[in-house]
Parts: sequence; structure tokens; C-alpha cells
Amino acid sequence: MTAGFDSHYLSSTTNSFLTFAQQAAPEVLPRPTAGIAQVPQAPEGTTIVSFKTGHGVLMAGDRRATMGNVIASHTIEKVHAADSRSVIGIAGAAGLALELIRLFQLELEHYEKIEGTPLSLDGKANRLAAMLRANLGLAMQGLAVVPLFAGVEPGSEAGRLFSFDVTGGKYEEVNFHSIGSGSGFARGSLKKLWHPQLEDGAAVRVAIEALIDAADDDSATGGPDFMRSIAPVVHLADASGVRRVPESEVLDIASAVVAARAEGDRS
Repeated sequence: MTAGFDSHYLSSTTNSFLTFAQQAAPEVLPRPTAGIAQVPQAPEGTTIVSFKTGHGVLMAGDRRATMGNVIASHTIEKVHAADSRSVIGIAGAAGLALELIRLFQLELEHYEKIEGTPLSLDGKANRLAAMLRANLGLAMQGLAVVPLFAGVEPGSEAGRLFSFDVTGGKYEEVNFHSIGSGSGFARGSLKKLWHPQLEDGAAVRVAIEALIDAADDDSATGGPDFMRSIAPVVHLADASGVRRVPESEVLDIASAVVAARAEGDRS
């Protein structure tokens, strides 16, 4: 055996990073706490919206994390690029959610390195569902994580959205979806504003409108914070890849939305 390397690193051929980690270093993975029926209250994050655009998909999330009636963070980022063609957003136990995002990113990177080709969107969604099933013990202890996943296939402009439940159930959404405590209000907004041929600028505005509507009625959702210059996180995914919309651009659009509403004009 090569000095300095555990046998798992030399013999493993699995294309799943999660399986490899379970074999080589299980202590790095989230796992239930033995003997504790319910873990102490932890910060939770909401709200995430996602929908198809004229060229791919958009996903956006507010920046607030709450712990009961207390705002635990004003700046948490709940939406991230999963790889070069897909994005993931997560609501629920904030610390565990961010850890799950990192593990999912490694899962996709590991598969591509081993197989020499990226997973299909269906394959990525299936891997994410399997990770949620592995997390069921923590969910039963009160640390539930619910993701939203979206992306495009290489060379395609057709976006796809997938929602999940805490048991690992996977559901493909038709046009748009939202998760988190403000999701009902956000979906109500999307029903009125979304259409299938949205260009990027108009799509960002629709996402901001939905998050502002959610923040207006849900105390756990934070709207754009102009005083602190904190903007919702917005990612666009299309045939050219995934890009994050600059915060300054998001704040400019949010400012225009607020000004239009102050004048009684939502156009």
C-alpha cells in the first residue's frame, strides 16, 4: 500500500462521493445524535423561488435565517450553483442545509471526475433524493432540510425544476415552484407574474416581486435590505452555464419594484 493513503483511496471505484465518504471517513457526514429525540432549536432559512425562463431557469432566495422569533442572520446565502448547469436552494435547518449543498456539489464533481461526463439532470436529482433519504434520521430529530433543484441539460435551453420532501421523494414541477415558510405567498405572486418567455431582466424582476410579496406576509422571509445593501441571491442557468446576478443589479431592480408599488403601479 502506498504510504500515507488509506486503502479506501486506492481501491474504491464508486462514482458516488457520498458512498466513498461513508466508507473512508463516515465522521465527516451529518448523522443523527444518539440518545437525543429532539435536537435544540437551530437557525432556519426560507424562502426559495424558482421558475423556467425563455432561455433556462432562475432560482432566487431571500437572505434571512430565523430561530423562533429571532432573526439569526440577515446575510445567509441559500441558493448556490450545484455545478456548471444547475442550481440548488434549500430551506430548513440552515447549518445542515449548507452542509448538504457542499456535499451535493462534491457528489456531482466526483461523479464527473470518475466517469468523465456529467450526470443528466434526472441523475443529479436522483442523487439529491438519495442524500435526503440518508438524512432522514436528522429530519426526524427536527433538523429537516427541503431542497429545490433546477437546471438545463448541456446544449439545451429547456429548463427543468425538481422539488423534494424530507423522505427523499422527488417531484418534477411544471413551470415554477417555491419552498419555505413564505412559499405560499411567493407562488401566489408567480401565478400572476410568470410567463414562459421571460427574458433575464424581466425574470429577475418577477423573482424579486415574489420574494417581496412573501416578505410582506411571512415574518421569516426577508425582503431586499436597502439600508445594509443586502439583496436576495439570484442565479440564472442556461445553455452558457450558471451565473449569479450581481447584488447591485438585484438592488436596482428591487428599488424599481418598491418605487412602482409606492406609486400604485405594478407594471
